[in-house]
Amino acid sequence: MSGSDRRLGRVLGRASVRAGALASAAVTAHLAVNLTQARQPVRPRIPVAERVSVLIPARDEAHRIGPTLTALLRQECLADVEFIVLDDGSADDTADRVRAIAGDDPRVRLIHGGDEPPPDGWLGKPWACHRLASQATGSVLVFLDADVTLEPWAIASCVQLMRELGHQLVSPWPRQVCDSPAERVTQPLLNWAWLSLMPMWLAMRSSNPLWSLANGQFLVFDAQAYRASGGHAAVCGKVIEDVTIMANLKRHGYLSTPVIGAEIASCRMYTSAREVYEGYSKNLWSLFPSKAPAITVAGLATLVYFVPPAAALVSRDPSVRRWGALGYASAALGRVVIARRVGEPAFPDAFAHPLSIMAFLGILGASIARHDRGTLRWKGRPVEATALPAAAAAAAAAPATAHRAR
Repeated sequence: MSGSDRRLGRVLGRASVRAGALASAAVTAHLAVNLTQARQPVRPRIPVAERVSVLIPARDEAHRIGPTLTALLRQECLADVEFIVLDDGSADDTADRVRAIAGDDPRVRLIHGGDEPPPDGWLGKPWACHRLASQATGSVLVFLDADVTLEPWAIASCVQLMRELGHQLVSPWPRQVCDSPAERVTQPLLNWAWLSLMPMWLAMRSSNPLWSLANGQFLVFDAQAYRASGGHAAVCGKVIEDVTIMANLKRHGYLSTPVIGAEIASCRMYTSAREVYEGYSKNLWSLFPSKAPAITVAGLATLVYFVPPAAALVSRDPSVRRWGALGYASAALGRVVIARRVGEPAFPDAFAHPLSIMAFLGILGASIARHDRGTLRWKGRPVEATALPAAAAAAAAAPATAHRAR
């Protein structure tokens, strides 16, 4: 390599470190602005008078649905509420667990969905949610994953916030419970990503579908808007159905927004490195319409969150090391601020942010590769729909059998 080539390489290297550091600082500054804009539910002032339907899809959730259902039965400030649980073809004793906890509580209904595969064009979770919605009678529909635990005032506060905002959907993002090393590396990225990257003033005020970011663990809908926009039938073949259903709602002229839900809800999605890998690799590929944008995002993430700390460690140029340290410190600061706000571990987790980003990119690559090979499955079902989503509309009328839990 000639001397001019080496000089050009050094110039490009310094420019890359500076660009990455400045971008990292900009994202953290954007986070600070977002935290002044983001809303979160507060304790309700008066009881919610309208009927609320809380809908829980459950497939092989016997080991964790207990705390979820117990917390639901303790909900306060709800004058009229029903809890509907769909046992979605579980191979374990999910249904027995629901019956044992619900007892004779007349508010609880258990639906047996059977173990048949979803109809053509449908994926498992949208089909489960669609069947639940078909049984619901409330003017508010709350979709809740079977691993989410709520505070007693959680649902009432979310309904109150949705009505105060004049929105038709709010999506509270729960606090992510992280115990194992793999969880602590990956799970904090959920709250970090949406609070750092989504422009909250646009997400809250615009009906443009582009500004949509929902978390399917906890969704609170106005029932009329949900049905008028097509509900889960409109997103029946989508892997990331939560983001897509918010976008579809906005496409119909409704308003919706993510909100901070850490004080009212918590969730432990995965409990091991294997579960983290399987859980995220099943759907990360679907974040991008093709490989080109995925590669672009991977390159930008590397530039912003890996290049600066690497330069801070290995560069012989003091100026480059300072720029690298600035980029690393700003990213770690952002992680600390969010961790404090949402009650997740801050130390030493925030300082492993480059490792978190690299883990995300590694799983993204694996997800795309497994999708290309057609080997993605989740809880015994394929991750991709078996036909075009439009084919599912005719199957939507298939009823599920329901009865009181007993």
